[in-house]
Amino acid sequence: MPELVYPPVIAAAKTMFRVLDLRLTVKGSHHVPRTGGAVLASNHVSYLDFIFCGFGALESRRLVRFMAKDSVFRHKVSGPLMRAMKHIPVNRAAGAGSYQTAVAALRRGEVVGVFPEATISRSFTVKELKSGAARMAQQASVPLLPVALWGGQRLWTKGRPRALTRRHTPITILVGEPIDPAGYPDATALTVELRSRLAALVDRAQREYPEQPAGPEDAWWQPAHLGGAAPTPEQAAELDRRGRGARTA
Repeated sequence: MPELVYPPVIAAAKTMFRVLDLRLTVKGSHHVPRTGGAVLASNHVSYLDFIFCGFGALESRRLVRFMAKDSVFRHKVSGPLMRAMKHIPVNRAAGAGSYQTAVAALRRGEVVGVFPEATISRSFTVKELKSGAARMAQQASVPLLPVALWGGQRLWTKGRPRALTRRHTPITILVGEPIDPAGYPDATALTVELRSRLAALVDRAQREYPEQPAGPEDAWWQPAHLGGAAPTPEQAAELDRRGRGARTA
């Protein structure tokens, strides 16, 4: 079936990149296989990560089917677009169906994008990962690729005002070497390896990033361990806990 919606959306994203003069650095995109299934497992620092993660697969001419929370599919604007691009809705209260849909897509030769931290990392470091990405790769017998994204948090992230008109922002996209799931005894071991590689890629992206905060008021987007003002992982976990409590209430 022809792709009638995804290519125009990509074209619109590229236009946005040009208008904002985003300075994109993409490395390792050749690791994305040109044919067959694969899982792209990305860190999560901004609401725009799916755009940048998908951009990392374009050199291989692959369209990434992202797993996203089902509320996005219920929105009157984003919903029809998400369905037309064959993304996969995730109901966190009943995730088994979404998981099987993703595995079926992988077996058909699709590339599936996953954010195994589940939510945006307020500390801008890699959180503990859910095992779903590893389990899908193992069940479908497809490679698992870590993807590090950095810079998007300066445009739109959790707890900060949107800056979608900000120009000249550097964006880093690093695609790591594929991990063969057959080399690991179970999803737990594979998830540990994924987190190790993902954390190393994110650290590289942060340290090679071409800009530093302009001053103390601009240090919010830099992680604490690199001298920034972002919450520490412990502080971020507490903020997440409070947020979950407020939603439950």
